[in-house]
Amino acid sequence: MSISKKIAEIIEEYKGKEVTIGIFCSHTGKQIGMSAKSWGFRTVAVCEKGREKLYTKYNPWLYDKFILLDHFKDMLDTKVQEKFREMSTLFIANRSFAAYVGYDGIEKEFEVPIVCCNRFLLRAEERGYEKGQYYLLQKAGVPTPKHFPSPEKIDRFVIVKVQSARNPLERENFYADSPENFYEEAEKKLRSGTITEEGLKKARIEEYILGPKFNANFHCFGLKDVFGDFAFVGFSDRIQVNLQGFLDLPAREQLKIKNVLVKNVEIGHRGGITMRESREPMVYESAERLIRVCEREFPPGIRGSFSLQGAVGFSPEDNEKEEFFVFDTSLRVPGDPGIGPTSPEMRNLGLRYGIKIEDPLDLIMMEIKKALAEDRLSEIIT
Repeated sequence: MSISKKIAEIIEEYKGKEVTIGIFCSHTGKQIGMSAKSWGFRTVAVCEKGREKLYTKYNPWLYDKFILLDHFKDMLDTKVQEKFREMSTLFIANRSFAAYVGYDGIEKEFEVPIVCCNRFLLRAEERGYEKGQYYLLQKAGVPTPKHFPSPEKIDRFVIVKVQSARNPLERENFYADSPENFYEEAEKKLRSGTITEEGLKKARIEEYILGPKFNANFHCFGLKDVFGDFAFVGFSDRIQVNLQGFLDLPAREQLKIKNVLVKNVEIGHRGGITMRESREPMVYESAERLIRVCEREFPPGIRGSFSLQGAVGFSPEDNEKEEFFVFDTSLRVPGDPGIGPTSPEMRNLGLRYGIKIEDPLDLIMMEIKKALAEDRLSEIIT
């Protein structure tokens, strides 16, 4: 039996029961817990032993039950899954869930309904996947930075995106402006052990967009007849180690720092970012086009939170025209708890839906409540 048919049967078994929000305790574990409890849902938190203190000791009021595992991948164990189903769990996927549990396990073995994400779209974030995010963005006609298939083709300043050798959630990006510079910088990374030869072969080389960066965050609804197609929830940006430290220094001081590799390891987010209203339509339009393509390529399409990460630069065809170039997507909860408190869109969404919206994840809680009331859970899960 396919996973989709199995999930359809499980959802039928949930009818008339109190549902539980399943939370993967990494990446967005606190953010999801705060929203779920604010909406009155029961919660179950999955923690890996040795990494549970933030949740079990410092924020235990966000979770009604904890499941402690030796390894996150143990979530695929049949007995663990049975515990989820006994609690009528609706599980919210995030990046850590995808990275640690694995796409094959999520798509074929994890027999628990997933909300706020299409389980079959998680794999599309991988750069080497044939129907991944670059394929989807191209099909949608969304502007992306120029791609260089090999180092020998480099003819401008580029960013090289390489999988970290030490952390499945991170990349070890570096910069180059020529083939010779590429190999010089790559050798430094290889010697430091932060990347591997295999990772370098799979690296993505693309033009570095000279412009301000924006993470444009959205929510796509399953109950479109009730809540509309999608909602914009706000802009944000990333804070990275140790890049941020370099950028905080004047250029002459940066030049004094010798033999220190610049890294782009995400450590936090910066909220309160806005875009001029005359430019915002290009961001909405990119999101809308991506939604339509995903519906065709990965039915039922995007569900719940997603993000377009990019920068505004000048069009290569018209140096006076600004475009939003997307260089990364998050096709699940983006993991930015700063959006809610800093985004003016929360007030806008409150006016749209007639209730107080304090965090982007309130939208999935709102949709779950409605789906439960109208017996339509099957329309918002995969």
